[in-house]
Amino acid sequence: MTELEKRGVPTVGIVAQPFRKDAVRTAETFGLPELQFSIVPEAFTSQPRERIRDMVDAAFDDIVRRLREDATAGEKVESEIVTLPDEWLSFGGDDAFEAMRLMNETFLEYQWSDGLPLLPPTRAAMAAMLSGAERDPDDVVAVLEPGFGLATVRKIAANAVMAGCSPAHLPVVIAAVEALADPHMDVRDKAMSTGMAAPLVVVNGPIRTRIGMNAGICSLGPGSPSHVNTVIGRAVRLCMMNVGRTYPGISDMDTIGSPMKYSMVVAENEEESPWDSYAAEKGFDAGTSTVTIQFCYGHSDLHDMWNTDPNKVIQVYATAPKYMGVVSSGLWLVGRRSDPRHGTEEKEGAFLLLSPQRANAFARNGWDKKRIRDALYREARASFRTLMFSRDPKMFAHPELSWLWDSPDTMLPILEDGSCFGIAVTGRGLSRDAYFWGMGGAVTKPIGK
Repeated sequence: MTELEKRGVPTVGIVAQPFRKDAVRTAETFGLPELQFSIVPEAFTSQPRERIRDMVDAAFDDIVRRLREDATAGEKVESEIVTLPDEWLSFGGDDAFEAMRLMNETFLEYQWSDGLPLLPPTRAAMAAMLSGAERDPDDVVAVLEPGFGLATVRKIAANAVMAGCSPAHLPVVIAAVEALADPHMDVRDKAMSTGMAAPLVVVNGPIRTRIGMNAGICSLGPGSPSHVNTVIGRAVRLCMMNVGRTYPGISDMDTIGSPMKYSMVVAENEEESPWDSYAAEKGFDAGTSTVTIQFCYGHSDLHDMWNTDPNKVIQVYATAPKYMGVVSSGLWLVGRRSDPRHGTEEKEGAFLLLSPQRANAFARNGWDKKRIRDALYREARASFRTLMFSRDPKMFAHPELSWLWDSPDTMLPILEDGSCFGIAVTGRGLSRDAYFWGMGGAVTKPIGK
């Protein structure tokens, strides 16, 4: 739409009422604040054809009017996001608690909050936080979509303060923002999705122990042992909101939402793992700390307290990719993303977090990560009928597999190949593990100073 309008072709978008704010915000972001929209009651997806025809017929006169008129004012929506010219805000009260309460109420009103209490980014708190990174506060770390916000060190630090981070955590948050902004992450698609995609953050290297991250029991939280993990994840979410402008109901159009969006951070338990770390598999040496981000729709508990044969364990664990998020996992059949920044190597991914007890049980039987991935790839299958589901055949990206339309019960792998399964070791105790079905592939970045 925006490209046609920029070329001088009058354009009117048909937008469902729940997406009205999203459409206007997107038009503003791409430099076309007067872009015209005709609003219909509901989205066309999952609607019978008759209902779609009725909505288009009802909007037809409005569409024609907007095409004929010289549009000086598009479908405007009063912005619910507040951008203030003043660098500092002041909040008073009978005591510091009252001032903090007023700040939190105001930040909720301005949409700057994730909904949980925030700590105030005062001058003193900002100075302390910025001491955690050996970079100029005005350095631009990244341009963060979908709002194309300039993620400076200072802005990242402000969100880290509000999340409850300490200065030692700031380099991890900066690296996470760099991962989010990597073109292969395609964060615009994930941030604005109607699905519940949330970033799983995995940290490797010496920084884990230096800043007190939890790689043991309950490493995904909650509670005191996972405090550092939690506040880092929360800072990442606040950066997505306040720098990338991923605001719920305005650009984040998640239909239901997910508690995973608040924070989902683990450190790999490298000390108790029998294998190279996830970062080492990606080519980083043991002295380099890294952040990996894999966006995930959801996760499933994995446990098998009875089998000691790895092949039988794999049969149990493969039930998660077989039956959890199988339609989104089968996206490899419909081709790569249309965004030209992405090469043909881009793949959909999934992530397994294995406990040290399970990992060592595999290792004692001669299994490494590659063997686990390959076994899951072979075992996790679904029919072509299921993977394509009700998708339009025009989306099919593999002409060499066209014969499958005549053999829809043929079993195919859930993911494109074994490398699509990421594996890291975390936690402690029993052999209880977790499978995360992903959206897109993972991105790993080194953590600087």
